[in-house]
Amino acid sequence: MPDAHILLPALLPMLMLMLGACKPSPDATQHMPEASAARGILAIQRAGCGACHTIAGLAWPKGRSGPSLEGFAEQGLIAGRLPNRPDMLAAYVRNAPATLPGTTMPAMPLTPVEARDVAAYLYSTGER
Repeated sequence: MPDAHILLPALLPMLMLMLGACKPSPDATQHMPEASAARGILAIQRAGCGACHTIAGLAWPKGRSGPSLEGFAEQGLIAGRLPNRPDMLAAYVRNAPATLPGTTMPAMPLTPVEARDVAAYLYSTGER
């Protein structure tokens, strides 16, 4: 049997690769480190997102013509068709028709920065 001091250098790169494969999936913060959930709820209020959606942390309005966005982070898909990723969510909340043709959600008066903040807020209200 070979000595450990001979095997360890040979196995070390393989162990490092295996540990890298165990890295947890990136979360919203890692994708949008400059986004602010605190600014996101303000943008949600200003844009009137609550007119159509029930949103965690938003006392009024609690619209029901769109789906509830409570626990949004746990949803697998955005609008039932797009992968629930921060970049995709930010694009969708800003200009849904351009991101997902045929959707009933209108384009919203959000800047790209505000859209990222809205996405950060929606992800902060659930477990991801």
